[in-house]
Formats: sequence, structure tokens, C-alpha cells
Amino acid sequence: MAHHQVLIIGAGSAGLSVAAQLCKQANPPQVGIVDPAEKHYYQPLWTLIGAGVFPKEESQRDQSDYIPAGAEWIKEYVSSFDPDNNIVVLTNGEKISYDVLVVTAGIQIDWERIPGLKESVGQPGSGVCSNYSFDTVESTFKNIQDLKRGTAIFTHPATPIKCGGAPIKITYLASDYWTKHGVLNNISVKFIKGGPGIFAVKKYATSLTKVADRYGIERIWKHDLKELRPDKKEAVFQQMETGEEHIEKYDMIHVTPPMSAPDFIKNSPLAASSGWVEVDKETTQHTRYANVFALGDCSNLPTSKTGAAIRKQAPVAVHNILAFLRGNALPDTYDGYTSCPLVTGYGSLILAEFDYDKKPKESFPFNQAEERYSMYALKAYGLPRMYWHGMLKGREF
Repeated sequence: MAHHQVLIIGAGSAGLSVAAQLCKQANPPQVGIVDPAEKHYYQPLWTLIGAGVFPKEESQRDQSDYIPAGAEWIKEYVSSFDPDNNIVVLTNGEKISYDVLVVTAGIQIDWERIPGLKESVGQPGSGVCSNYSFDTVESTFKNIQDLKRGTAIFTHPATPIKCGGAPIKITYLASDYWTKHGVLNNISVKFIKGGPGIFAVKKYATSLTKVADRYGIERIWKHDLKELRPDKKEAVFQQMETGEEHIEKYDMIHVTPPMSAPDFIKNSPLAASSGWVEVDKETTQHTRYANVFALGDCSNLPTSKTGAAIRKQAPVAVHNILAFLRGNALPDTYDGYTSCPLVTGYGSLILAEFDYDKKPKESFPFNQAEERYSMYALKAYGLPRMYWHGMLKGREF
């Protein structure tokens, strides 16, 4: 069977960052990357695309342009893991062995867990939209433009999601759009979240609450979307503590679907009880299989699932993988750093940065809990360039 010194599962943000950094070494290991996707997406841009700032094509590139020189691209899906024998089985039946396995398979979006969602999202006239798919993201702005009066609901599920701030960001942007077009007073805006509170870090939560108050957004906590009835434009929510269900009528609903670890990870020996790959939160090394590492959205690292977190996780994983291959102790640790650029309107942003302890870990010499155009410009124009030309090319910063 084929063999790779380092076999990487997934060519998203984490997989390509690790692969590029490994391939840039003076004496690089032999790297294989398993991922069938022909396109790569800069998904943090989807919030702004959903608000009409950019066309969706701005977020898309050919995957082939970012597979690093020296790495072998294996265009297949993974069927199963056999970590006791250092083997990965592909869906075509092929087996690949490895010295080190790196699992960076991202997150699974479970559209089908909400009855009525999959068939209605992005459909003209349905009022149902979502920024969480390249195919549906532009329907969000169409719905925002078309709504002149009525009820607009924005949901945030009880499951972990990629970019935990994204659901409230599109709520703010839509509210700002309606303000600018003089119709916000005719629209009841509701943000309904399966969890408690607007944000996990108090410093930023205080500022975000003021923004929500400014727009008149009603916040409903601990209510999870369970079903859509698109023919009646009804959404069924369940109160997380009592289990009681209630119905909300809508004219527009932006749904952030529930998410989970990919099924092939959930059903593998690599998974923790939560379904995510079980790793040490400081080293990214698996807790039971020493030659397995995982980072990014598919791991159980207890931090937000963001590209910014991956930017700090990848160098740690690479340094530790190289040390492991040499038989040395793992030298590097990750402190849980993550960042969430919280867009509060067209041209304004709060840049939240914090660590495992939910303590702010800010990059700039000013109060980042304040709304700023400079941070919006960083999000809209700076970070995409850093991503395509820096992070995916193996640059550490």
C-alpha cells in the first residue's frame, strides 16, 4: 500500500497551513493530503457576502493552486481510520499507511437535522437563507433587500459551530441595512440562540449588547431551532431547559444550522465521547495515539472554531510533528488563542481576541471592544490577503 511520512486528512485552512509549513522545511518530510475538493473557500468572507459587500466568487479559489510543492494530493474521501495499524482506508477501498497522521477534516454541517430546512434554504420566496453555504450565501442579501416589514429571525444553534460570532454578525449587518434604508422600524428583529448570552467574553459581550440595543434586536436565549414549516413560515423552537416547544412566525429567517464532527471521525477510534478528535489542548497530539495530531474545527480543542485559532494552532502542531518524527519531546504549546472579528455594521467592527481562559489577548494598542472602521477594513481587505498569500503558503505570523 502507499505510505506517507505525514498523512494529512483535509485540505481546508488547517490542513493546507500544516502541509505548507512542513513542505517549507530544509529537510521536509514526505507529505500526503487527502481531500477530493477541487475548490477552496475563504469562509470568513461569507458574512460580508451575505450582506452584499462582495460577490461570492471573491471567496473561492482553485484548490490546486494551494497544494504545496512536494506534497501529494490524494483526491478521495476517508472511509475509516485504523490507528492501531497506522492505516487510513479511503472510500475507493485503497489503504494508506503513515508515520504521523494529521486530522484536519473540518466540521460537518447537519442541514438535515432541522426538518424543512434543506429543501427551503435559499429558495426564492421561502424567506429562508443561510450564510453557511457557498450555494446559499447570496440568498441572504436578497432576503435582506426584499424585506420591508415583518419579522426577521436569526438563529444560533446549541451545537458548536464554526465562527461562533457569525450569527450575530449577520443580524447586525441586516439591521444596519434596514436602518440605512429607513425600514428598521417596520421590522421586528429577533436573535434566538440555543445557548446563554451574546458572547462568552464579558468585555466584548458588554459592547455587543449595546450594539444590539441600538438596533432594537430582541434576544432570546436557550432556545434551539428544531423544525421549519416553510409553507406556513413558522419556526419551531425548543426551550433547552424545560423542553417546551413554541412557534415563531417569520417573514425572513437566517438559519445557522447545527454542526458536528464529520461522521467518519465520530465513528472512529480517534473520537472523544463528544465526537471530535481527542487531543491534548496544549500540544494538539492525540491523547491515546502518540503519532496522531489534530487541529482546527474537527478537534476537541476547547476554543472557538475559527481560522484565527488555526493560524496559531498550525505552527504548534508542525513544530511538535517534526519533533515527534525525530524522536524528541514535543517543544511547543498552544494557549487557546482565537479571534472573532465581530462586524457590527457596514464599516464598523469589534475585534475580539482571547485565550482558553476567556481572557482578552489583544494585538493592538487600543481598546478592541470599541467599534472601529480600521478593524472592519482589516476584516474585509487585510485578513483575506493574509489568508491566501500568507497562511496557506506556510508563513507563520
